[in-house]
Amino acid sequence: MPDDFGISKIQIPAYLGAVTMPTQIGLISLGCAKNLIDSEIMLGHLQDEGMTLVPDPELADALIINTCSFIDVAKDESVGTIIEAVNARQEDPAREKQKIIVAGCLSQRFQKDLPGLLPEVDAFIGLDQITDVAGIVRKTLERDAEEGSLDTVTAKSRYIPDYTTPRFRLTPQHMAYLKIAEGCNHTCAFCIIPKIRGQHRSRTQESIVKEAKGLIAQGVKEINLISQDTTYFGMDKWQGRGNRPNPTSPVDSTRGESLASLLRALNDLEGDFWIRLLYTHPAHWSDELIQTIAECPKVARYVDIPLQHISDHMLDTMNRKTDGKYIRDLLDRMRAGIPDLSIRTTFITGFPGETDADHEELLEFIKTFKFERCGIFQYSKEEGTRAHKMDDHIHHATKKKRHRELSSAIDEVAQQVNEAQLGQTKRVLVEEEGIARSMWDAPDIDGRIFVPIDCEVGEFLNVEIKDHRGYDLVAG
Repeated sequence: MPDDFGISKIQIPAYLGAVTMPTQIGLISLGCAKNLIDSEIMLGHLQDEGMTLVPDPELADALIINTCSFIDVAKDESVGTIIEAVNARQEDPAREKQKIIVAGCLSQRFQKDLPGLLPEVDAFIGLDQITDVAGIVRKTLERDAEEGSLDTVTAKSRYIPDYTTPRFRLTPQHMAYLKIAEGCNHTCAFCIIPKIRGQHRSRTQESIVKEAKGLIAQGVKEINLISQDTTYFGMDKWQGRGNRPNPTSPVDSTRGESLASLLRALNDLEGDFWIRLLYTHPAHWSDELIQTIAECPKVARYVDIPLQHISDHMLDTMNRKTDGKYIRDLLDRMRAGIPDLSIRTTFITGFPGETDADHEELLEFIKTFKFERCGIFQYSKEEGTRAHKMDDHIHHATKKKRHRELSSAIDEVAQQVNEAQLGQTKRVLVEEEGIARSMWDAPDIDGRIFVPIDCEVGEFLNVEIKDHRGYDLVAG
């Protein structure tokens, strides 16, 4: 099963081939779907400037590596990919003049250190420079190696895309990600994202709807709404202290645009497609949002809501702005209000100060609530976060032990959930030959449904579930 960060490595697909043009660009995109959109925007601008996109890094005049730095494993993958590219250039005479450009979160987070640590890199691009990528590539190609790295990263990220932003999609034709906001206003003790991507910045509802219409016209059957916190959409635009909602109070969309108003507007668009909701924060859910999902047939009966823990002690230490009672009540209202709902969540184990009692409470919660989709990951100590300076860090052996126990419980629940699907008829979207996903399965994160191989890719169909294999289902 894919890891719970959605970490992936995507290169320009081989089927694109190459066209004879003066400047050839290769790109490796690391990290989550939010990062993938940044890569697509860079490619869109490069293509608009007449540059050629090539699938083979060996053919590229400039190789762009769009990096992630959310946790240690992401940083390690990013640095490893950069070093691999540098070594390949040194070992291959044909790549001697190739320029290596590092973009994304790693550049933004460590902007003061990277040029000195990675002098072999020819240029660094921050999050606000992705629309300037063509000009930066040209400058980099004109520079001599002796001039050192070209550093274009600005201190704070403020950029947000619009429906007019050029974009070259790297996802299959039938599905796409749509970024509705950028940045985050939360100060979770374990997270570095606000320092990298800045404060929350919502797009306008009109801009998002126009982009969605364009995607549907291109044949997209599944639109995945993403941001750092999708449930905060529109709240940053409500003017005045009196109009800013309490994090745990119901949201009234009459005050302005909200996720509920956006979902209703998207649901009203013509076409046969799904809208999937990813990256929601529990603090901003409301009965209005629950009712909206229930009343909008095009909105998938699927909610991605990372909870991180259930213990009051841990939630407070993590600065999650919620407590266990609030979470349990919210989840009960979700299941009662949205028929056939799949709730996906993730938890952190081994956070500083986590006691045996905290762990046991989380373990029991996973066993009894029976999330349809669930993941667990070990706490990662990140520089620049509040948790990094906390006392009582958990021994790595204890973290591993707790992770095993929680993973085992998650596996048991997953088998029970899959067994309950046997005999049911489900509407699925064919992902590739012989493989489909239901509303309960987000791309690259959840399980799959094996379907007859003669089903057409990118189409909806109804299938009966006959069997299950691990996290996957088998249709007859």
